[in-house]
Amino acid sequence: MRRIYWMKQSRQENLIYLIVWGLLFAAPLLSLYVRTVSDSGFVFDWSEVFLVWRKFAVFLLLFLIHNFLLAPLLIGGQKRWTYFAIVAVVVAAFSVYQCNSRPEPGTGPRGLKPPMGNAQFTMHNSHPHRGLDPRPRLDDAPPQFDEAPPRFDDAPPSPLRGGRAEGQRPPHELRHNGPPPIIGERDILAIVVLILMFGANLGIKGYFRGREDRRRLDELEHENLEQQLEYLRYQINPHFFMNTLNNIHALVDIEPEKAKDTILELSKMMRFVLYEGNKQCVPLSNEFDFIRHYIALMQLRYTEKVQIKLDLPQQVPNRQIPPLILITFIENAFKHGVSYQRESFISIKASVDKDCLLFSCRNSKAETSNQEKGGVGLANVRKRLNLLYGESYTLRIHNAEDVYSVELSLPLKS
Repeated sequence: MRRIYWMKQSRQENLIYLIVWGLLFAAPLLSLYVRTVSDSGFVFDWSEVFLVWRKFAVFLLLFLIHNFLLAPLLIGGQKRWTYFAIVAVVVAAFSVYQCNSRPEPGTGPRGLKPPMGNAQFTMHNSHPHRGLDPRPRLDDAPPQFDEAPPRFDDAPPSPLRGGRAEGQRPPHELRHNGPPPIIGERDILAIVVLILMFGANLGIKGYFRGREDRRRLDELEHENLEQQLEYLRYQINPHFFMNTLNNIHALVDIEPEKAKDTILELSKMMRFVLYEGNKQCVPLSNEFDFIRHYIALMQLRYTEKVQIKLDLPQQVPNRQIPPLILITFIENAFKHGVSYQRESFISIKASVDKDCLLFSCRNSKAETSNQEKGGVGLANVRKRLNLLYGESYTLRIHNAEDVYSVELSLPLKS
C-alpha cells in the first residue's frame, strides 16, 4: 500500500515537471507563430527555434541531474554539505561554459560574421557618374603596377571596410574603455535562472515529501490510537470480571440460589464482552442491555438498604457507541457508593437527544470511599473518551460532601 502511494506521488511530481518543460519548449514555437500571423512579411525560421532549444537543452540536462542525483541528497539523505558543495561545482562549471559559449563581437545572432566585399576592387571600378559597379568595362585602363601597391593598413578609411573617418571612435570604445568583461549581463541572468530552477525543484520535492511525512504521521497516530484502545479494553475487561467474581463469591455462602442466577447473568455479560467488547462500536441497544444485566446481577447481592434506580429508554434509535464505555461509571458507583452501616442509593439515567447521548450516574458516598481517585477503570475511561472523541464530548464530575455524580454527554455514531 505504501509503495503504491509513493508511485502515485512520484507520477504527480513528474507530471508537473513534464508540463513545465513542455511549455518552455513550446514557447519559441508559439512566439514565432504569433509573429508570422501578425506580420505577413515575416518568414518562419526553424533555425531560431533550434537555437533557443539548444539553450533550453543545457538547462534541462542540469535539471535532470539535480532532480534525480543532487536533490535526494538534501531532501531524503540530509547530506547538506555534500549537496551544497556539488551544486557550487555545477554552478561554477555552468558559468565557465556560459562565458565561453558567447558569440564573438561583431558576429550575428548565429555566430556568423557578416560578409565583406572587396573594397579596393569596388573603389577602382567606380565612376562618379555611374556609381559603384563591380563589373570591368572595356574603356577602363588596366591597372598600373609600376609602383608598389598600397598596403591595406595605409589605405584611406572606407565605410565598406569598417573604416572610420578621422576623429570618429569605434563602437566598442563608445561603450567602454577597458578590455571586454569576463562575464556579461546575459551570463549573470543565466546563472540566476539556474539557481532559481534548482530552488524550485527543491520546493516541489519538499512539498511532496511533506505530504508523505504527514501521511505517515497520520498512519502512526492511527496505529497508536488503535494500540492504546486495545490496551485499555484489555484492562477494562479483567477489571470488570474481577469485581463481578467478587460479587458471586459473596453470594455463594449467603444465598446459593441467588449465586446460580448470578452465574447465568454473568454468562450473558461474558457473551457480550467476548463478542462485542473488541469491536470499535456496538449498537446502543446492546450497551443498554448489558447495563440491565449488570444491575440485575448487583441487585441480587445487596439488600433493600441500597436503593438502585435504573432509567433507560425502551425505544432506542439505531446509533452506535463504543462498548463498555458506560459500565465503568456504574462499577465505580457500586464500589464507592454502597455503605453497609447506613442507607445508600445509586441512580442511573440515560436518554437520547437527537444524535447525542446524555448519561448521568449519582450515588451516595460511603464513609471510607475515595471518589477522587476512582481506580483504574475510571482513569482508563477518561483516556478512551479523549482518544475517541477528542473535544466533542463533555464529562462533568461533581464530588460533593455526601453525593458523587457523573454527567456525560457524547455524540452517537450512525
